[in-house]
Amino acid sequence: MELMPKKGNGILYATLMLFVLLGMYGLRRCAVDNNHSSAEIRPSGADTIDVAIEYTPLVCYTYGDTLGGLHYDMLRDIASRHGLVVKFHPVTSFEKSLPLIHDSIVDLLVADLPMTAEFRQRYRFLEPVVVDRQVLVQLRDSVKGHGAVRNPLDLGGDTIWIAAGSSVESRIKSLGREIGDTIYVKSESDYGPEQLAIMTALGEIQGAVISRRVAQEIAGDYPQLDVVTEVSFNQFQSWISAHRYSALADSLDSWIKSYKGTPDYDNLLKRYGAF
Repeated sequence: MELMPKKGNGILYATLMLFVLLGMYGLRRCAVDNNHSSAEIRPSGADTIDVAIEYTPLVCYTYGDTLGGLHYDMLRDIASRHGLVVKFHPVTSFEKSLPLIHDSIVDLLVADLPMTAEFRQRYRFLEPVVVDRQVLVQLRDSVKGHGAVRNPLDLGGDTIWIAAGSSVESRIKSLGREIGDTIYVKSESDYGPEQLAIMTALGEIQGAVISRRVAQEIAGDYPQLDVVTEVSFNQFQSWISAHRYSALADSLDSWIKSYKGTPDYDNLLKRYGAF
């Protein structure tokens, strides 16, 4: 990963980034199991549903000694209602988790993933869980009080970071064609949206495109971030099911639809600000 620290401050920035990322890993990780890497995950067998789940503020994270997250809580509620045995496998890299679902190593992939036409051709998306948008995360100007980019049309010539494998890459490339200019995209394989936002806050990268709700959560801890510039329309977010488990996917579709009509779902949206 090519990060360019300010001249004369390389050691300081490297040390700071190390402590921040270690802190992120320790405090916000979704420690349901032993947090194995994607390569170490194996199917549980029997009637257990293996779920690869990304740890971000909206999907799954820790606060105090408690696990939470809109997607995590919702899936646990559905599993409890229908007597399902679920085993969560935390993942940090969306790109590296895709082979898990492609090769049917896990039954579900739960992540901060917009449902796009391109990805629908490749994966089995379930009933949408929530609606979100993608936003540009950038540093505020200390004088103007906002970021340099106020409109996505002004992104021409800029370099934007995304989590590798994210479906938002196609949206940024389409945006470049719309404005008649190149928007350079850097894909990060090791870090997720949350870490990219923090790297932006520290001045290590120019900016990143991530989920609006994740961006707003991070901006609460890093007020120097500007997260108001939207780069997409409303997008449905959905879980991905392994292709060979069509019966499970059909059942989950039905259960998700039913759950979204309950007060419990409304309470989750209010708790996590997912309106």
